[in-house]
Amino acid sequence: MKTFRDLLIWQKSMNLVTEIYQITNSFPKEEIYGLSSQIRRSSISIPSNIAEGYGRNGNSELLRFLNISISSLFEMQTQLEISFNLKYITEYQFSKTNGESRELERMLSAFIKKLKERK
Repeated sequence: MKTFRDLLIWQKSMNLVTEIYQITNSFPKEEIYGLSSQIRRSSISIPSNIAEGYGRNGNSELLRFLNISISSLFEMQTQLEISFNLKYITEYQFSKTNGESRELERMLSAFIKKLKERK
């Protein structure tokens, strides 16, 4: 791999950010500084930390940033579920986005596990 852009986890997380931005466009205006902002920030943190960790020296630094990334993913999943519970998103939007986030979760977990085994 030449750059972080070659990582499938980064590519999938970028797609997830785009999807989050699209679905939060329809959130109530009073959520612009609340849930809408929070879910956007947590989703942005996922690919950002993957990229930053990739640019650091060695696997231990990459692992640290991947752990931050997966924590942000868990935060985003929670906020997505809150959005669904508040009926800000449809069942279809929730199922699709949640399914994609769970796939990313499995991939990130496997990558983290693999890097830990190399230590």
